[in-house]
This record gives sequence, C-alpha cells and structure tokens, in this order.
Amino acid sequence: MVSQAEENYLKAVFAISEKEGKSATTNAIAATMQTTAASVTDMLKRLADKNLIAYEKYRGVLLTPDGRRIATELIRKHRLWEVFLLEKLGFAWDEVHELAEQLEHVQGDALVDRLDAYLGYPKYDPHGDPIPDAQGRWTLRQQVPLVTLQPGERGTVTGVQDHSSAFLQYLDQLGLGLGVEVEMLERIPYDQSARVRAAGKTELMLSEKVCQNLFVKTN
Repeated sequence: MVSQAEENYLKAVFAISEKEGKSATTNAIAATMQTTAASVTDMLKRLADKNLIAYEKYRGVLLTPDGRRIATELIRKHRLWEVFLLEKLGFAWDEVHELAEQLEHVQGDALVDRLDAYLGYPKYDPHGDPIPDAQGRWTLRQQVPLVTLQPGERGTVTGVQDHSSAFLQYLDQLGLGLGVEVEMLERIPYDQSARVRAAGKTELMLSEKVCQNLFVKTN
C-alpha cells in the first residue's frame, strides 16, 4: 500500500527526471516538495524499501518500473480531473491544479476509466500537458519555447511550463491562451524581451521569462 505522501514524492521524482533528463537529486526533490533534505532522505529510504525507487546517496534517484507506473497513474488522474474541472464545472485554468492535487488521490481504476471516457479521451490537459492513457502511453507533440522563435516566425500556443496561478492569470490579461497564434516581430538585444503579435492583431511586449515559459507549435 502506497500512502498519499509517498505518491506525491513519486510524482515529484518523475517530474524532475523528465524535466532534467537525468536522476533527481535530493535537493531538487526537497525544493519541489518544500521540505528539508533530511525529510526527503527519510522518505527515499521508505520508497527504496518498497522497491519504488533506485536510490544511491549522492548520485540521485530514479523510479523503478513499479514506481513509474504509480507516478504515471497519478499524473493521468490529475490531468483528467483538471480537464473535468475546467470543461464541466467551469473553473478557470489557474484554479484547477490545486483542486486536482486533492482529487488525484481518489482510488479506483473504474472511476478514472469512466472519467476518461466521459471526457472523450482527451490527449492534453488545460495547460497543454499530455495525458497518459490507461496503458501509460503518452501523446507527445512537436513544440518549442516561444523564446526560440526568430523575427518573422509564427507559432500556436500549445502549453505552459509555469503552472502558477500568477503566471496563468497574467497570460489571461494578455490574451495568451492555448490555441492563440503568435508572431515574433522583434527580439530586444538588451534584455532578450520580445515584441510579438497575438491573434493576428494585438502587439505585446513579453519578457524573456514569459517567452521561456510559453510553448508553441511552429506554423
């Protein structure tokens, strides 16, 4: 039996490993979980005893096949609940994450499978992240950070890297949601900010940080 706290650690290790392309360090896990390195070490020992992670002190953490399966199932539930909350209950995309954090721990494969079917088997969540199917398969797509576009190039917003409410609300103010077409007009050498045209009409000045956190599919 895996506890809710253990599930959260497995999900954190999965996210860090996927983002960094390597094993997750104790410090990275501590930062993600907002706890101390000592607490992380204690949890990692518990997970290793259950054969859910491969952990070597000073070398980092990788999920075992069982650990990866649990993390994938948790992410699937989380992202399906986000879709449900947005599409069926009318929550905004900056509100769904915290609610889904609670709902993802509800047990029952039949519930998740029916939720998936009810939603029409969505491939991506409200933030553009892929949703694994019941077999743990992911639907990935070609996308790049907006910051990589050169003047004259266009792309359609497909996702965000920063899921914080502050960032999502800022994008709402700018009118930069998923599906919006953007054209890179100018890169400012001084601070790497960018002047872009959104939806074919509105010109915006975006900081380098915003451009790094927006994913687009080039047109």
